[in-house]
Amino acid sequence: MLDVAKAANVSVATVSAVINGSAPVSPELRSRIEEAIQVIGYKRNAIARSLKLGTTRTVGLMVADITNPFFTDVVAVIQDVLHRAGYAVMLCCNDEDVEMQDEQIELLIDRSVDGLIIAPAGDDETLKRIIAGANLPTVLIDRLLDGIDTDAVVLDNRRAVHDATLYMLGLGHRRIGYISGSLETSTGRERLAGYKAALEAAKLPYEDDLVRIGNFREKDAYKATMQLLTSTERPSAIFSANNLMVIGVMKTIRDIGLKCPEDVSVASFDDFPWADVFQPHLTTIAQPVQAIGEQAAQLILDRLSGKSPAAPRRLVLQGRLMIRESCRPVSLTPRAIA
Repeated sequence: MLDVAKAANVSVATVSAVINGSAPVSPELRSRIEEAIQVIGYKRNAIARSLKLGTTRTVGLMVADITNPFFTDVVAVIQDVLHRAGYAVMLCCNDEDVEMQDEQIELLIDRSVDGLIIAPAGDDETLKRIIAGANLPTVLIDRLLDGIDTDAVVLDNRRAVHDATLYMLGLGHRRIGYISGSLETSTGRERLAGYKAALEAAKLPYEDDLVRIGNFREKDAYKATMQLLTSTERPSAIFSANNLMVIGVMKTIRDIGLKCPEDVSVASFDDFPWADVFQPHLTTIAQPVQAIGEQAAQLILDRLSGKSPAAPRRLVLQGRLMIRESCRPVSLTPRAIA
């Protein structure tokens, strides 16, 4: 900055005002300073600036699986909102691994991020201690942590799966297989609870044999679906608790020589870009991805600016059932009945 000031024949304070936008500067002086910056090749030292100002203008964002289109879309929205507010995003993916999750949160904190947005891999005690000890503004997305009272943006998972299961029951299906996500996560538990509630509403028993854990993974869902469809009493319909698992479900149906929906109806949590390109077009629960990302970003910005109320805010959004072609009435699936 001294070199820039000397080249432009101005004070260091005037250079600082131009670089940081901290005070008005005449167009003539601004032009001279900007020209000097270009000639000298001055680059602002972000680390030194953050030490002086006490902020890095960076938010740490950790998601559970960056290959999942749901998280990819949410990340894009959050980054857009924060960028427009002058914040950068430092992105990590815990890959649904609790140990990796704890390491990455420590990393983000060590990099002096101003706040955290987290989709946790599981209800992990170590993560809870780290968050509590960091004393940073924190927003949870998609998943909650028991015992952590912080801002959050989540979906009403129970209601969404409840309504989707009732839709399949309304088509006459009575044996509906369920491919569950990890029950270490709040979403896994809530979605399974919605499935159970729908069966109870229809006065049907809950059967353990119809539920398999797919851990939100395609390969695990493939194995789980294989177990269901090769059992002596296979289900006439299957609900998948997320979008990656439904790929495993559809591959299993194909590999054992069955057809959807002729032999087995399929519905899934999470809409995704190719859901209506699949053959058949998939019936899904669409999450309001844009709203989730925007509201999570706004919550952290409000905390960082001191605009938030003292009490944490939990925003619960609603999903939307997208009825397409992958479910049909039992009366039209003779092979399933047989």
